[in-house]
Amino acid sequence: MIGGRVASTRRSLSTPRSAAVAGIVFAILYGTALVLIRISIPADLAADSAWLETNSKNVSLALNLVPFAGIAFLWFIGVIRDRLGDLEDRFFATVFLGSGLLFLAMTFAGAALAGGLVKTYASQPSIIADSNLYTYSRAVMYDVINIYAIRMAGVFMMSLGTIWIRTGLMHRAWAFATYALALILLLSIGYFRLVTFIFPGWVLAVSVYFLILNLRAQPPEAMGEV
Repeated sequence: MIGGRVASTRRSLSTPRSAAVAGIVFAILYGTALVLIRISIPADLAADSAWLETNSKNVSLALNLVPFAGIAFLWFIGVIRDRLGDLEDRFFATVFLGSGLLFLAMTFAGAALAGGLVKTYASQPSIIADSNLYTYSRAVMYDVINIYAIRMAGVFMMSLGTIWIRTGLMHRAWAFATYALALILLLSIGYFRLVTFIFPGWVLAVSVYFLILNLRAQPPEAMGEV
């Protein structure tokens, strides 16, 4: 009886619905956080700290969404790896997992820097206004989130696209589209700020595709072809 329950639980976790729900939650939360940050923090690194007074609530809301987005992304990674099972290639799986974790770590680091700025300004605004702390923190925050974290997202996408091609778990069109979007993240991030929305958009598209397949109620043997 217990063994049957374990097998049933494993089948449930292995279905696309788990990855789909986690991916959709991540895309919504992370995308919302990005929108709030984009409309609240000036794009120009040389801009003054006035936004800390007028838009601190929006930034705080965005930062509160980030941990929950990270939890959903970890679930997304875990279910994807579980679905690969014995087909998982150690090299590409390591790159896939490592880049995903680095993306999360850098995103959290950037969010912590932003949170530090907001809290410091709230308690001692003169420290921000009368020192180079603001300029330094803004520059580091921008680089961590908009360059390093997003480039790790590009590596994550490229490694998963390669896994899809090698295992045949997804149509090649998905893999090639993933390659193209990943290259944009890797090469263009310093020039177009809106490029950062590619990653949550891609996760959302993949997750919705998984969910559609699941809702078609394919038999268990066909689910391995997703």
